[in-house]
Amino acid sequence: MKVCIAEKPSVAKDIAEILGAKKRNDGYYEGNGYQVTWTFGHLCTLKEPRDYVERWRWWNIMDLPMVPSRFGIKVMEDSGVKKQFSIISRLVQNCDEVINCGDAGQEGEVIQRWVLHLAKCKVPVKRLWISSLTEEAIKEGFEKLKDANDYNNLYAAGSSRAIGDWLLGINSTRLFTLKYGQQKQVLSIGRVQTPTLAMIVDRTLEIQNFKPQDYWELRTVYRDTEFNSVLGKIQKVEKANYALEKIKEAEFTITSFEQKEGKESPPKLFDLTALQVEANKKFGYSADLTLKYIQGLYEKKFVTYPRVDTTYLSEDIHPKVPGILQKMEYYSKLTGPLLEKPIPKSKNVFNDKKVTDHHAIIPTGVVPSGVSPEEGKIYDLVAKRFISVFYPDCIVSNTTVLGEVLKLEFKTTGKQILKPGWRVVYAGDKAKKKDDENLMPVFEEGESGPHEPRVDQKQTSPPKYYTEATLLRSMETAGKNVDDEEARELMKDNGIGRPSTRANIIETLFRRRYIARQRKNIVATQTGIDLINTIHNETLKSPELTGDWEKKLRLIEKGEYSSEDFKKELIEMVVGITNEVMFRKADQAITILTDEELAAQKKKSKKKAAPKKKVSIEELKCPKCNKGSILTGKKAYGCAEFKAGCKFVLPFQFLNKKLTNKQVVDLIQKGKTTKIKGLQKPGSEEKIDGKLAFTPDFNIEIID
Repeated sequence: MKVCIAEKPSVAKDIAEILGAKKRNDGYYEGNGYQVTWTFGHLCTLKEPRDYVERWRWWNIMDLPMVPSRFGIKVMEDSGVKKQFSIISRLVQNCDEVINCGDAGQEGEVIQRWVLHLAKCKVPVKRLWISSLTEEAIKEGFEKLKDANDYNNLYAAGSSRAIGDWLLGINSTRLFTLKYGQQKQVLSIGRVQTPTLAMIVDRTLEIQNFKPQDYWELRTVYRDTEFNSVLGKIQKVEKANYALEKIKEAEFTITSFEQKEGKESPPKLFDLTALQVEANKKFGYSADLTLKYIQGLYEKKFVTYPRVDTTYLSEDIHPKVPGILQKMEYYSKLTGPLLEKPIPKSKNVFNDKKVTDHHAIIPTGVVPSGVSPEEGKIYDLVAKRFISVFYPDCIVSNTTVLGEVLKLEFKTTGKQILKPGWRVVYAGDKAKKKDDENLMPVFEEGESGPHEPRVDQKQTSPPKYYTEATLLRSMETAGKNVDDEEARELMKDNGIGRPSTRANIIETLFRRRYIARQRKNIVATQTGIDLINTIHNETLKSPELTGDWEKKLRLIEKGEYSSEDFKKELIEMVVGITNEVMFRKADQAITILTDEELAAQKKKSKKKAAPKKKVSIEELKCPKCNKGSILTGKKAYGCAEFKAGCKFVLPFQFLNKKLTNKQVVDLIQKGKTTKIKGLQKPGSEEKIDGKLAFTPDFNIEIID
């Protein structure tokens, strides 16, 4: 008899059906020489402190650090779990072979190995390793069962991770709670959680302490195209105005017009983090919700295994691609052109060296049915990304234009799409055009003419708060700001956390009130700030150092690093942190927020920090006729009812001052602006400050 152990009852049912084990018993299926049973995820866990030493049951700072001489595991304290474990144990004791059908990943390996260890399995163990739950994949997997020993390194990495989290998490949590905790609140510290919180705290404090500085930029408009001065940010208004006066009457001359054809490769396939980032940007889904939706699609057999950290496919998938595309009937308009010729085998898509446990997330070809609207959106992201990678590159024309006025250089750039290539897949999406994809006229070198220079006053901006999308990216790159896809791929070994755990880490920080949401933004609460400020040990809160531990765990998985060495390093670190904190004076209390205080802080922050929505001028009604919408002309705003006789006109610039979006909106909606500095009196060099307002016949006047 062969015993198959799946990770969930639903998966066990699918496997039993395929194997012919159709008789349902209590806790397992049986038939055709197989018994198919299941776990409920984690049936076993590492022992708790009290299981090693009785006095460790109580929290006492003098017992720290707690380091068991040998780590043990136990069945979880739950009657249903204990019953299922006893069924598995009985089946394992009386079979000839066990087939591990757990999730094909590090966590799945640990779950199954712990169960088999406590069940005292003595028979040979095989491993089912599949990337989707379709009937075809399961059958193929059973035809190619692996020896369980092939995954010993994977188990070593998973158990080392669990032990590391126990050592650091339990000891540090007790240490900081006993030293700094108030009102009996537990201060949770974690190997991944704490550096993630530190990143959010650093960003929050950076924004709170930011002091904006004024600067000025010199721009000019020539042939309806805006050029920027190479002077960049000018720190003194006198310098900016001096340059403006110098060039005002001189002609603008084109010194260079260069167009280069370039290629834009399709975006890479999704790993879990990239999918969570995209879903957060497009739909506002949290990382946790996206994981829930993609896991649901996987269990319904519509997509491949989702908890992956690679954006590549293994080379043996290439022959299967036409079949998958053929079955994606809903996307036939996009897949049809691809199926007319052989699918290219690009190294940007198929690369065995870049594939870890599993390949990137792709559709299985099973037509989705019975999915929620949210799951449908996630499936659409995966499906279109899969289709797009087989389309040709997008061909663009990158244009750079240089000009000068009295030897002062100006520059502008633009981009035109010549051949859309993979972009046709997203042609129907409501995506905002990038600023750099602006069309511009053709210029000739040496041409010249009048121009409209101006000085724009601006302020330096603080860094942006993290969103879940940007936080996930920072976790993936250990806090480094990396936009390039290839560079991110190289840094994944040093990311903090794993794709499958990052969403849970973020949700844990929310639950513990260390961070809070402000719309899409993530901000640190006072509790989170106080906690990070008490931690002086950089190892505990540094994303880069934590990323180094993650790299070592991956090396263990590859068999290139010893799990014992990793454990020794962690023990040394925990001992060092304990000694450092224990003998330091507790000079800072940590603010503990009640539910009411947290709600009040969120309300206050939202009121204070919520960005004002930028009103589109074109959406406003004409203040004169109150019928037409506002039109933007070349030099002024006007009314869409001008043919019906409305003569409303509002110039872009008034008394040598270009009006900002807010000033124009205030004028139209309120009839006046806030005070504007530096308005130039007509026929005079004198400058005055004042508010602009409409007269009864909608001309503009200055008021105090």
